[in-house]
Amino acid sequence: MPSILFYFFSAMTLGFGLLVVTARNPVTSALSLAASFVGLAALFLSLDAYFIGTIQILVYAGAVMVLFLFIIMLLDIKAEEGKKPNLPAVIGGITLAVLLALQITTICSSFDSAGVQLKNAPLALTQAGEKAELPTIANDLKAGVLPDAKLMGLTLFQKYGFHLQVVGLLLLVGTVGVVVLSKREKGVKDA
Repeated sequence: MPSILFYFFSAMTLGFGLLVVTARNPVTSALSLAASFVGLAALFLSLDAYFIGTIQILVYAGAVMVLFLFIIMLLDIKAEEGKKPNLPAVIGGITLAVLLALQITTICSSFDSAGVQLKNAPLALTQAGEKAELPTIANDLKAGVLPDAKLMGLTLFQKYGFHLQVVGLLLLVGTVGVVVLSKREKGVKDA
């Protein structure tokens, strides 16, 4: 990926991510989150992580955002628009952001990236107290023994197929429950 595209998608992800937390309208926040997911998926694709990039679009920007927008439609947006921001929460958020930036700066300044290249980095496969010569990622890629998306999919659907169906059923029951709880009859008063 050319560096100009990397900077574009990075700025897109960060800009829309900032808009998620600063926008006053929840629909704007939700759509900004979807745009941020698209920029993140493009960054994954630039790293040749096609499976993760595709899942980022299908699962997060697709299914999760549809659920978010569905729930936002059920909320009363007009009641939330007139509220003023909570000053202690804003100050606390800015303080945490500054502390996180300081921590990231400290860690990045002490990291030596010139020591080992990623393809020759040893895998952490040792047992307690063992200091044997470890295989490297490059050797495992040549041998084809690293797990990939096909192996994960076969394991997920063959070994854990029932568990996957139970999770899907729980999500369906939760969605139906949200719809039932949000639909109140006009003559019924809250207790």
